[in-house]
Amino acid sequence: MKAIRVVAPGGLDRLEFVDIADPGMPGASEIRVRIHATSLNYHDLIVADGRKPVGNRRIPMADGAGVVEAVGSQVTEFAVGDYVVSTFFPTWLEGAPTVGDFSTVPGDGVDGFAVEYVVRAASSFTHAPKGFRHVEAATLTTAGVTAWRALVVDAAIKAGDTVLVLGTGGVSIFAMQLAKSFGANVIATSSSDAKLERAREIGADHLINYNDQPDWCKEVITASGGCGVDIVVEVGGPGTLAQSIKSCRIGGHIALIGVLTGGAGPVPTAAMMVRQQTLQGLIVGSREHQRQLVRALDSTGVRPVVDAVFPLENLAEAFRVQDKAAHFGKICVEF
Repeated sequence: MKAIRVVAPGGLDRLEFVDIADPGMPGASEIRVRIHATSLNYHDLIVADGRKPVGNRRIPMADGAGVVEAVGSQVTEFAVGDYVVSTFFPTWLEGAPTVGDFSTVPGDGVDGFAVEYVVRAASSFTHAPKGFRHVEAATLTTAGVTAWRALVVDAAIKAGDTVLVLGTGGVSIFAMQLAKSFGANVIATSSSDAKLERAREIGADHLINYNDQPDWCKEVITASGGCGVDIVVEVGGPGTLAQSIKSCRIGGHIALIGVLTGGAGPVPTAAMMVRQQTLQGLIVGSREHQRQLVRALDSTGVRPVVDAVFPLENLAEAFRVQDKAAHFGKICVEF
């Protein structure tokens, strides 16, 4: 069967497209899945290009969607022919966070989903939303669940809230769509007017080009009626956090998701304290969070925004497109 592997010390030119042994049939509590799609995330990129070292010849990609081909004797949740999607933390099923590293994450601590067939514990998957194509379902594992947890689980979003999303990557677009489905108002930022217009088309209420307005927090305050937003989906990290704090209302919630501007930096703690805000760090979510998201998508009709689709053998090219940050929503691989 076909697979992509990361050859240490990493680098997109060192991704190898290979034939490897078939995983065989599932054990009692396992399922065999024919993987048809995966989607690209920042975490996958830094694994593939070597910035985050992993085991030599690791199969990358945290997200996987496909069809169940066989089920173990003790599996009752899935049947042959079911469309399924993988989970980010296979051992975190529900409840409070139980994982503080990437040792169990597919494509990092264990082999991922840039491969045609896998045999995994049944609890490592959930059903895909009804009617979703595999490329759509593959966007849920990381980006979709992250946005769901940030808005619904941690921030308890409600109708009438105002949400600030930074940029137009996968998590931000998912957050925008989910916020609108809850009846919230959305303020979106980007460096591209063209991307902002696309954000308007999917429901963004106010658009800010942060190249034109470097102190974009002032525009956020104005757009939110002078008091600041209820929720910030913060994907930038230290380079944007100070303005996110200024953009958020007194008692508001900041979901710290990304580190696109760096892994460490100063935090204006006094400003946060005075404004009595909650800063919640998070990495994706549990299997139960993913099941909640799937139910929500089934009921709301929200569909992921897929910007481009590549074949498996062109995964390195897909990563290069991602690294240029020219995409809107998700980049996927289908095979």
